[in-house]
Amino acid sequence: MTRSPRFPPLMAGVAVVGADDPFETARAMAMRGCEGGTVVHNVQADRLRAAIVFAPEVTTEDAMAMLPLCGVGFQNAFGALAPPEVAVHLEWDGGIRFNGAYCGGLRVAAAGAVDQIPDWMIVGLEVPILQTGDDPGENPDVTALYDEGCAEVDPTHLLESWTRHCLVWINRWSDEGNAPLHAAWSGLLHGTGETVTRAGRSGTFLGTDERFGMLIRDGETTHLVPMSTLLGETA
Repeated sequence: MTRSPRFPPLMAGVAVVGADDPFETARAMAMRGCEGGTVVHNVQADRLRAAIVFAPEVTTEDAMAMLPLCGVGFQNAFGALAPPEVAVHLEWDGGIRFNGAYCGGLRVAAAGAVDQIPDWMIVGLEVPILQTGDDPGENPDVTALYDEGCAEVDPTHLLESWTRHCLVWINRWSDEGNAPLHAAWSGLLHGTGETVTRAGRSGTFLGTDERFGMLIRDGETTHLVPMSTLLGETA
């Protein structure tokens, strides 16, 4: 039987089971006023899902740093547990890549306008452990932990490690600002130099600005797409 995960100080776990989505559960809890640091989780045989509730003290636009922060935290956590030959990269929109193939990702939601301090922000994580389709080989660009030789990575340990590394980065971000996080995240960023289309803009993905916004070069013009455009829904 899978044991209950243990979380670092200032974080408290709430388990959900079956088809319940931790992200939507966390959203409902946040709207009712739950504490920041609540970690809603659902560890199943085929996938790991979790969501962290944040209580930002900065505007939503600035608090969007939590999305790349949780991505870097995941890469750090996975790197500590997985075989060294498994390379993890992060997409600008929260997607996670294992050895180039898509392997789950992160998503974000927040309450309120982007120029105001939100009542809450949630970052959700989903990572497939097993591919359950009839023929996983039909989608070579999609993978799972077992397909990448990571059967020994315990998803509960991965969840615990993710929250610990996120907390480390939260403390560093609070003390030092965006620069260290931006440097770490930029080194893991997937797709730089490729052609992208975001928020009605198409061109070459040059990288990001200091607030993690996407820079798209279209001919002689460079467009900025703020990370806040990724918010799935505001409330």
